[in-house]
Amino acid sequence: MAAAATPAVPEQTPKTSPSAPVPFDFSQPPIIEGFNPLPKIKDETFKEKFMRKTKENPFVPIGCLGTAGALIYGLRAFHQGKTRQSQLLMRGRIFAQGFTVVAIIFGVFATAMKPKQ
Repeated sequence: MAAAATPAVPEQTPKTSPSAPVPFDFSQPPIIEGFNPLPKIKDETFKEKFMRKTKENPFVPIGCLGTAGALIYGLRAFHQGKTRQSQLLMRGRIFAQGFTVVAIIFGVFATAMKPKQ
C-alpha cells in the first residue's frame, strides 16, 4: 500500500482592510435621508402649545367640551332618574364625539395639505 501524499495548503484567512467604512458610528446620530433635525428654537409651555393648536383647529376643543358637557349632564340626569333626558344627552354625546373625530381628521388633512415653509 502506497501512502498518498497530500499537498500542504497554507490556511487562507480573509483579509480586512483597515480603512473599511464603519456601518454605524455610535458617537453620532444616524443620518436619515429626508430628515433634517433642527435645533429647538424655544420650548413651548403647555398653555402656549394649547393656544397654538386651538388656533390651528378650533373645532377639536369645541367638540371635546361638547362631549364632556353632554356626558356630565347625562350622568346627572341619570342619577336624578330622568331616563328620557339621560338618553337624549347620551345620544348628544355620541354626536359630539363624532364631531370631534371628524374635526381631528379634517385637521390632519389640512396640515398635510399645507405647503411646507
